[in-house]
Amino acid sequence: MKLDTAPTADFSDEQKRYLEGFMSGLQVGRVGRAFAAGGAPAAAASAPSEPTGPDAAALKAQDKVTAAGKKLADQEKFKRELHPFDGYERLKDQARNNANPTPADNFRWRYYGIFWVAPAQTSYMARLRIPNGILKHWQMSGLADLAEAYGGGYTHVTTRANFQIREIEPKNAVALIEGIQDIGLCSRGSGADNIRNVTGTPTAGIDPQELLDTRPYAREWHYHILNDRSLYGLPRKFNVAFDGAGRVAVLEETNDIAFSAVEVKDGFGVDAGVWFRLGIGGITGHRDFAKYSDIVVRPEDATAVADAIVRVFIEHGDRTNRTKARLKYVLDNMGHDQFLKLVEERLKKPFARVPADAIAARPSFDRMAHIGVHKQKQAGLNWVGVALPVGKLTCEQMRGIGKISQDLGDGDIRLTVWQNFLISGVRDENVALVTAAVEKLGLATQVSNVRAGLIACTGNAGCKFAASDTKRHAAAIGDWCDERVNLDTPLNIHLTGCHHSCAQHFISDIGLIAAKVPGATEEDTVEGYHLFTGGGFGPDADIGQEVYHDVKAEDAPKLVEGLLKAYLANRASPVETFLTFSRRHDGEALRKLAGAEATA
Repeated sequence: MKLDTAPTADFSDEQKRYLEGFMSGLQVGRVGRAFAAGGAPAAAASAPSEPTGPDAAALKAQDKVTAAGKKLADQEKFKRELHPFDGYERLKDQARNNANPTPADNFRWRYYGIFWVAPAQTSYMARLRIPNGILKHWQMSGLADLAEAYGGGYTHVTTRANFQIREIEPKNAVALIEGIQDIGLCSRGSGADNIRNVTGTPTAGIDPQELLDTRPYAREWHYHILNDRSLYGLPRKFNVAFDGAGRVAVLEETNDIAFSAVEVKDGFGVDAGVWFRLGIGGITGHRDFAKYSDIVVRPEDATAVADAIVRVFIEHGDRTNRTKARLKYVLDNMGHDQFLKLVEERLKKPFARVPADAIAARPSFDRMAHIGVHKQKQAGLNWVGVALPVGKLTCEQMRGIGKISQDLGDGDIRLTVWQNFLISGVRDENVALVTAAVEKLGLATQVSNVRAGLIACTGNAGCKFAASDTKRHAAAIGDWCDERVNLDTPLNIHLTGCHHSCAQHFISDIGLIAAKVPGATEEDTVEGYHLFTGGGFGPDADIGQEVYHDVKAEDAPKLVEGLLKAYLANRASPVETFLTFSRRHDGEALRKLAGAEATA
């Protein structure tokens, strides 16, 4: 039977759009079933019409792959067989039966923000979307209720200024997703081949030194993504960050798109004032930062520019090899200039470009501004940075923080990429009350330099990819070094569990990536790490160098202690940072200096 896909003139515009989408869905399902069965698309005589509808761009990109005789990655087949957003009833059915997802559905349900993390935990983990990382006090309390009712009774603050809720049984997955929406947040598109949580300056709108309040731009991009299905189903995940040049770094140069606020001077062919400098292609887990050219973007044009970049990526990204599917590899293969030319064609106008000397020097970051009490631009008000034990919060602590923010702050809780949060709008006379209340919850607003920059991913306690229990080992490093090293300069120590580098080990002063390392015998392996030093971000951006290979987890605290004591004993001056010190020495020299301290 032949189906006529052309809507008749008797239907309304809304009915016509429904019919077009309905026929597109039938066609996608038919082609998907052929791929799922290991077959190929039908012969030319019965070839499907060109894809239409919101998923058309991704489907065309897939068609181009198969037309060239190549095989789609399994995840691409999953999307083609059943688009995740068309599978909600299936997810609900699994919840009713408390059924574990199939591998294909495990991938699909990540579009709703839930990740099946077995065998680490036989349950889902949920990840949210919180634009610019800012939520209200009642949302914080609401998340605590959800984590208690449907999860493990705790949350983790992530390195994308976000929350994770863990230990969610299949029967509770839908209730959690819908509960998150009930409190004005969402988890849509926070996993799989989508644009992840939109990060921005955590002190946006309150920072005395900021050039730009990033909140409206992060929010605009956030809702742009949520309301356009054609921006889902990318070749791989995608990150965007907005930095307003505030005191707390956003690490925007580690993102696929980096919008960095800069002040453009007069006399260079564009209006003087604050613009975004555009960087693209950051992915430090693959040893690359976003590259900046001479392009500047009006802040009000940021969403349009990001949209165009993403659409060129959808068209040209690799859909056969997941390890090469990120934007970086499109840029490596095509070249930045050619890629940006395609973006300009989509924008239908050229980029604004200025020479380097047109851009004024940016204000410097304060590496401790995410911890402790700091003056806001509003007279008499402060933000208070709260340190977390490697990002973890109990539900009781979440409710307590919500209450503190409501009673003694402006009602906002601001998450940072440093796995902690800020309470903003605290009046001068209430600072002591806030710090005392925070301490009563078992948290702190003042910690050592070691603990202030101690970051860890989930680790193998909750992630199947991780080779070590990073959070436990990070805590052990903090406990050991706090008692033995009096560090007087800022420091970052990042522990990441696998090559995905969620904790950004390559850009840390001291970075550790988990590995299975030799144990007591050649056949035996134990949890351990490779240790790097000298990584940096912002104006100091660089990838760290490996200093120790195959370190047993139990030995890591002593090695870090040795490196820190070697730094204090051998730095060029009292103000030399560990970063500068470690970059002055190669791995062998650092090992010798640290070894000398260990035997001293």
